[in-house]
Amino acid sequence: MKKLLLSMLFAGVTGAFALAQSCTPGANFVDSVYGVWPDTIQNLPSAATNTAYSTDLNFKVPATVTAGLDPSGQFVGSPIQSFTVTGVQGLPAGYNFACNIGNCTYAGGANGCANIYGTTATAGTYPATINVDATVLVTIIPGLPPTPVTQSVSFSGYKIIVGNAGIITGVVSPLSLYPNPTTGTLNVTGISSEMNAENITITNVNGQVLSAMNVEGKNAITMNLDFLKEGIYFANLSTVDGVKSVRFVKQ
Repeated sequence: MKKLLLSMLFAGVTGAFALAQSCTPGANFVDSVYGVWPDTIQNLPSAATNTAYSTDLNFKVPATVTAGLDPSGQFVGSPIQSFTVTGVQGLPAGYNFACNIGNCTYAGGANGCANIYGTTATAGTYPATINVDATVLVTIIPGLPPTPVTQSVSFSGYKIIVGNAGIITGVVSPLSLYPNPTTGTLNVTGISSEMNAENITITNVNGQVLSAMNVEGKNAITMNLDFLKEGIYFANLSTVDGVKSVRFVKQ
């Protein structure tokens, strides 16, 4: 249930906000039974202070309660009528979230997405706690209509790391980003253990996160950016000293 509901963190308590990026549920997730993308292993992309942040989550609500969602077994097999996000705690000051439907309530089996966005001046690590009401249809007396039972649950596991923005070139050496310009493949080498780097993200000029990769324990990575249109982008490396960014061009 945690994995499912993590996505709802960003489904928004108050609906769509004017500054939020619009999102459309990903077609490649429609056939999934339930889940949220990215998961807590990949986690949310890092952010930089005083820099616009925007990232999307795709999720699918299960149609029925499974053993993985209810370890007690009390409601296993019962239909899920809906999930509603009632609150979220822990986002950086200046950040907000909005779901792709106004009331942030999703029927069982629904496919959706949500956007996290905002700008903050304070660096730090921000764990997120999601408060959700799940309405399950439970048959109490055989032969009678099922009774809606609402369960209030809180979940944690996601985090946003906000670092102090900087420039890779001339600051972090011997980090190398090539080729630049690139036609599709971007190589990053020279990631040292001293950096304690967690992930690297690709953002557009508006700060929207388009791709992310975990780099923990790695000194080099290769990112396939064939999906990007021609234009200017930024590679952002989350390190112990903050988020270091470098501009590159996709041809």
